[in-house]
Amino acid sequence: MLGTMPISWPLLAVVADASDQTITLFRAIVIGIVQGLTEFLPISSTAHVKVVPVVLGWGAPGVSFTAVIQLGSVAACLGYFWSDLSTVTVKFLNALLAQRFDSDDFRLGLGILLGTLPIVVVGLYLKIFVGEAYEKSIIRSTAAIAITSIVMAILLAIAELIGKRKRDFAKLGLSDGVLVGIAQAFALVPGASRSGSTLTAGLFAGLKRETAARFSFLLGMPAILISGLVSITDVVGSDSAVEIVPLLGGLAAAVVSSYAAIAWLIEFLKQHSTWVFVWYRLAFGVVILIAIATRSIQNI
Repeated sequence: MLGTMPISWPLLAVVADASDQTITLFRAIVIGIVQGLTEFLPISSTAHVKVVPVVLGWGAPGVSFTAVIQLGSVAACLGYFWSDLSTVTVKFLNALLAQRFDSDDFRLGLGILLGTLPIVVVGLYLKIFVGEAYEKSIIRSTAAIAITSIVMAILLAIAELIGKRKRDFAKLGLSDGVLVGIAQAFALVPGASRSGSTLTAGLFAGLKRETAARFSFLLGMPAILISGLVSITDVVGSDSAVEIVPLLGGLAAAVVSSYAAIAWLIEFLKQHSTWVFVWYRLAFGVVILIAIATRSIQNI
């Protein structure tokens, strides 16, 4: 049990019985903050939203609760990038109506639309045809998340080393949307990180760091929104439905922390590399694997 841990793991010593899965207002706010901070940083929100509550002895928060607070991240992203999103949309529609199919505006808008398709198609397939089997599969285990985090750290490191980082937002095109969109689909593997996989793909494509991050957010908004709206149906009539006050508390925490994370990351990448995230992801994965091996936490 998680409550019987060796003294050699003082940071995990607060872990209680994993069967205690009651989501109080405090727990909801903490999970909301974790969701918001990690949704847009390239370190995997899925991994942290699952692992952090388990380490704290609260148990996994459940797919329904996670889906709802994820909408807070969508709201924050919409608010922060509303100007960019509206500009891209208007220019795309104008180019479409004018039949300027060879224009950069049309190609960028089409790239975003096409880039959204892979994760939507794969996500709906898992939701409709795989369903609960996917939620309980070994790929969603804590150990699998840790291993995925390490693999993605290595890929991000390679992208940082060989990426040319010469192209800015004005030079984005159709191929960028398709490439980053395919990479985004890998975010369905827990621990991969949607922002991490898309940022990595953007760097491989030669985008500047801040451009890759900004494009990652714009491309990810439709996918995150659709995912949240599809999964929110699980809340209705669910035996594990969360009370409204904790739910709203977690949602509000996710909005505030998501907005702060977006603003910080964009500014950070203008002057710094992604190495801090590479090392963090490596450390995160290794620590979790060691904790599982020493039975400090359960591989659930």
